[in-house]
Amino acid sequence: MKALIVCVSVSHGNTRRVAEAMGEVLEATIAEPEQVEVSDLDRYDLVGFGSGIFNQMFHPRLRAFVRALPKQPRGNAFVFATSGFPPQLWPMTRLARRAGFDVLDTFSVRAFDTWAPLRLVGGVNKGKPDAADLDAARAFAAGLRARVTAGA
Repeated sequence: MKALIVCVSVSHGNTRRVAEAMGEVLEATIAEPEQVEVSDLDRYDLVGFGSGIFNQMFHPRLRAFVRALPKQPRGNAFVFATSGFPPQLWPMTRLARRAGFDVLDTFSVRAFDTWAPLRLVGGVNKGKPDAADLDAARAFAAGLRARVTAGA
C-alpha cells in the first residue's frame, strides 16, 4: 500500500508528530501542500489531510490546496486535526469529497494550544499530544491500513 499524508504543522509541531505516528504505520510519505504534485495524488492508495485548527478552521494552506484540486474520481482519504478544543472535521471532509476522494474516516486529538487569548494563560493542553494520543493515532492508522488493504 502506498500512502501520503499532506499536513500543515506550524505552531508547536503537534500535527507533524501525529502525522509521523500515523506515517510509521502507513509507511507514508509526509509532505506539506506545496511539496505535493497534484498529478502524483493518483499514485497513492490512501491520502491523509491534516492540520492544526486555527480560529476553528483547518490551516488556510491546506484548505487552499484541497480546494484547488481538479474535481475527478480519486482514491481513499482520511482527515485529521490537532486542536486545543474539539474541532469540526466536516469542512475538510467535505472539501476532500468534492475533490473526488472517498473519505474513509477522521481523527482528532487534543494538543497544546497557545492561540490568541490562550497565550495569556500559558495555553491549554500542555504536554499534548502525549504518548497515549500518539498510540491512538497509530491504532487509527492501523485500522485504515487494514480497510484499504482488505479492499484491494
